[in-house]
Amino acid sequence: MKMFEQREGEIPLAGDPAADADDARLAYIGRIASPWKQREHCPKNMNAARERGGGATVTVDVPYRAGLAGLAGFSHVFVLSWFEQAPRNLIVQKPRHASDAKGVFALRSPARPNPIGLHVAAIVSLDMENGVIELDAIDALDGTPVIDLKPYFASVDAIPDATRPSKDA
Repeated sequence: MKMFEQREGEIPLAGDPAADADDARLAYIGRIASPWKQREHCPKNMNAARERGGGATVTVDVPYRAGLAGLAGFSHVFVLSWFEQAPRNLIVQKPRHASDAKGVFALRSPARPNPIGLHVAAIVSLDMENGVIELDAIDALDGTPVIDLKPYFASVDAIPDATRPSKDA
């Protein structure tokens, strides 16, 4: 795994969670195909991916394709991915665009103890036979493993009065 340079204000964990005995036993159910081949070219979020025209596909592996039954007709899907190239040993990070370091649980960075990506994408097309979901955009590298798919329900997933700290906080 490629090592990343630690920035001022960042705090690593005492150990690397990837080196610990694991217990999750995740199964990759497919892969993302995206235009983003290198980390430095990958958009930092879905809005940036859409602005850059980052259409993508998820190809679900054969044993999991039956799980696509019922997904047709949904406009959007949550794609949960595994950022296998991300460092897992930072607990406080200083993003390039931020003035202060923050804990990983206050950031959307892929560098975290369990590098799970969460992407809400519009479904452009669905080919159940071949297990291919065409998406409007994705903010993940080409070849990123997919660990789960969940339909987006606007009635329960959208929170109109959600807030976040101001940029000054």
